[in-house]
Amino acid sequence: MKDEGHRLETLCIHAGQQPDPIHGAVMTPIVLASTFAQKSPGKYDDYDYSRAGNPTRTALEGCLAALEGAKHGVAFGSGCAATTAILLGLKSGDHVLCGDDVYGGTFRIFDKVMKQWGLEASFMDMSDPAKVKAAMRPNTKLVWLETPSNPMLKIFDIAAIADIATKAGAPIAVDNTFATPMLQRPLDLGATMVVHSTTKYLNGHSDVVGGAVLTSDAALAEKLHFIQKSVGGVPSPFDCYMVLRGLKTLGVRMKQHVASARVLVERLEKNKQVERVFYPGLTSHKGHEIASRQMKGPGGMISFELAGGLKAATAFLESLRVFVCAESLGGVESLAEHPAIMTHASLPADVRRTLGIGDGLIRLSVGLEDVEDLADDLDRGFQAAARA
Repeated sequence: MKDEGHRLETLCIHAGQQPDPIHGAVMTPIVLASTFAQKSPGKYDDYDYSRAGNPTRTALEGCLAALEGAKHGVAFGSGCAATTAILLGLKSGDHVLCGDDVYGGTFRIFDKVMKQWGLEASFMDMSDPAKVKAAMRPNTKLVWLETPSNPMLKIFDIAAIADIATKAGAPIAVDNTFATPMLQRPLDLGATMVVHSTTKYLNGHSDVVGGAVLTSDAALAEKLHFIQKSVGGVPSPFDCYMVLRGLKTLGVRMKQHVASARVLVERLEKNKQVERVFYPGLTSHKGHEIASRQMKGPGGMISFELAGGLKAATAFLESLRVFVCAESLGGVESLAEHPAIMTHASLPADVRRTLGIGDGLIRLSVGLEDVEDLADDLDRGFQAAARA
């Protein structure tokens, strides 16, 4: 099937995938071969070695690219591997301007790993594009942001920041993991590349770790493919197949994630034990207007501040029976976690405090269970917190 002109729900199922030309299999085969026959030394059609390319991976890369409106897709063994590959395209002395509220693993790569190779990163709240412009340096070679961000669900104006970065000659990378292409397409708003942890919503079943970079910049794609081949952080054919399988239901899953999250947010706002709710769908959210403009829906992630601090938060999380206390997000099952201790523990304590990641902050990934069961489970948590 040609990908042009089809809507996202159709692309989720068909993009990058054709029936197997050998057997006619409708589902993309899992090609486990590590090496491929050559007609003559150095002469082959598409593949020579699976680190450099694999038919199952090619199908996944094509599907992801189509969903993001990109011309090129590059898949990796994890979201962190995708992030690292982008940074490996820079050089010592280069500067990266990064949003201050990002996944803890992303912060760790920028602040702990790449720093020792001479790459400098500075972190800032990108809510005001004018401040982003002022923070640009002559050696800024990449602007990186998450929107919605993790875990505070900040919303940044992709189009405005992309305009600033482009005029300064710096590419802009947008981590679109929380929104997915079903709700937001950063390339349409001027971004140079989109980054995904395919572990999350794209796969959607908490059984794969993977990542991807999508872009329409041919030179950048060529560089990323070279790094992918040279460094070797590639996904297995089986993992690629699993993400392809998960993508087929992405459209319907995201609709339900959003619908259930809206119900729970409304109830959380009314709960006297909740000091503040962070959700882009709320009119009280600082980024609500921008989110309404650049997103098709506010997503399935919710963060809220629970009164009572760490003691109450611990009791809350320990008492849940439908929500699972676990890291990660975007699966069919609902997850709840404590960012300060779990996903964002790598951030220094003073940085966490500045961002608002306090002892009472809880992040929810709303799954596909019956929303009334989810609401009842949260009530169970609140009751336990009140007793703590």
